[in-house]
Amino acid sequence: MSTLETTITNKTVLVTGANRGIGRALVDEALRRGAERVYAGTRRLLAHPDPRVTPVILDVTDPAHIQAAVERVGALDVLINNAGVLLFDDLSDRARIEQHMAVNFFGPYGVTQAFLPLLTRSHGAVVNVLSLAALASLPITPAYSISKAAAFSLTQSLRALLAGQGIRVHAVLAGPVDTEMTRDFAIPKADPAAVARAVFDGIEAGEDDIFPDPLSASLAPSWHNGPVKGLERENAALLAGAA
Repeated sequence: MSTLETTITNKTVLVTGANRGIGRALVDEALRRGAERVYAGTRRLLAHPDPRVTPVILDVTDPAHIQAAVERVGALDVLINNAGVLLFDDLSDRARIEQHMAVNFFGPYGVTQAFLPLLTRSHGAVVNVLSLAALASLPITPAYSISKAAAFSLTQSLRALLAGQGIRVHAVLAGPVDTEMTRDFAIPKADPAAVARAVFDGIEAGEDDIFPDPLSASLAPSWHNGPVKGLERENAALLAGAA
């Protein structure tokens, strides 16, 4: 758990993939918690009734879109990298793996790098919406699992590298959520609004890794005190030793 905490009240938040599912729920929850401004990043302009929401055209695979978003936003406290893609595959098509990596890994990488100056100025937070598939591959969507595992490693690396700049980095390790992305999965799914509440609870509590639904939450106690988390802390300490 981080020693720094973020309260959403009066903050400026950017959510990518904000047009549906978890992204739309995150926009609404940020508003409910008193955010001053919420930038809703989507590939097509999003209509929202709350005047605190500013739509931003943002394809996370397009560097020109990302740069234009930085110029549009101007100041930022919390970046939520939520945009993602999930397609069924069997690893026989390299193009499908590259598509997942482009959105789910290089998307949050590029967006985070572009917004670092603003987040450094605000001592803000980066939140990467990932999946339990980052920890244990889902064999019916292996390319998705690979991309989320890579994004989780990115999250851990950014957490260590950016701590000295006062930037907190959170991983959201979600189980199945009732969204269009998971409509073909005949399994119990969490409500997106409940997941969004748990995500912001975790951000405000300063949790490194957020388990926002009943399935993922069952893993949280063993994870937070487990050997993998301990190894991450030991690895991060190498930065201090090398300074």
